Amino acid sequence: MRFAKYHGLGNDFLVVDLRAASVADANAVQDPASVMALCDRQFGVGGDGVLAVLPSKTADARMRVLNSDGSEAEMCGNGLRCVAKELHDRGGLRQPEIVIETGAGNLACAIEAKEGVEDGFATSVTVRMGAPRLTRGEIPMTGPADERCIEQAFEVPGQPATAITAVSMGNPHAITFVESREEARRLAEQVGPSVERHAWFPQRTNAEFAHVKSPREIDLVVWERGCGITLACGTGACATAVAAVLTGKVNEGVPVRVNLPGGALEITVLPDLSNVLMKGPALHVFDGELDLARLSPRPA
Repeated sequence: MRFAKYHGLGNDFLVVDLRAASVADANAVQDPASVMALCDRQFGVGGDGVLAVLPSKTADARMRVLNSDGSEAEMCGNGLRCVAKELHDRGGLRQPEIVIETGAGNLACAIEAKEGVEDGFATSVTVRMGAPRLTRGEIPMTGPADERCIEQAFEVPGQPATAITAVSMGNPHAITFVESREEARRLAEQVGPSVERHAWFPQRTNAEFAHVKSPREIDLVVWERGCGITLACGTGACATAVAAVLTGKVNEGVPVRVNLPGGALEITVLPDLSNVLMKGPALHVFDGELDLARLSPRPA
């Protein structure tokens, strides 16, 4: 199996182009046991997930997001930028915009490529992430399907009550605003696992802890569903910017710098919440080849 190692602000993935693979080979790579073995940082290659690039009938390609625990996520913003770069640079799609089918629909990725830089390879990708989904039924959450959850009181065992705003960017997010970056990190570590598995979220959720430094800058730490704390989360940055607009902390139509542990993304929530733009880097690290049959699960 051939793979390419990528990262978006430290959120790292194995990108596997399966568009021309046999059904048997494609299924083997996407098997949860294979994904867990591949992502193991001591016994495998190591990564936050596997991004399977597949044929699509409605877009240039399809992306399937497989978390390091073997579960599947509907979307991954950092992963989408990595797949767009791979398709542009080495996948035969040297075009200014690439449309990728995801669990959140077909998403357009605008490629910024500078001539003379690595033979015109992509240097950044801006993704039109689509309109946020705000009702409990869309997120999904328990409770009245047409109701929004904005700064609603929320409790987890052993912690003081806080408030969350829930947003879906094709995958669920629960955002809590805090007073400092340090508090964001502490709560992500202590509360993140309980928020992910809270009964309000039947499909589990990502948990964001955000400090708004100014109307144009947010510090963010994300407990990612199926992964734990990650260096960056593109959909989490988008959902947090949307939550900040909904609660009057930032303005729509204005680029906001979202600082994650691995670096910064530029997020713009368009007027009337019609779309969310995410701009950031994607970096190719190395290529590899391995025999899936030689991988073994971590000893119990």
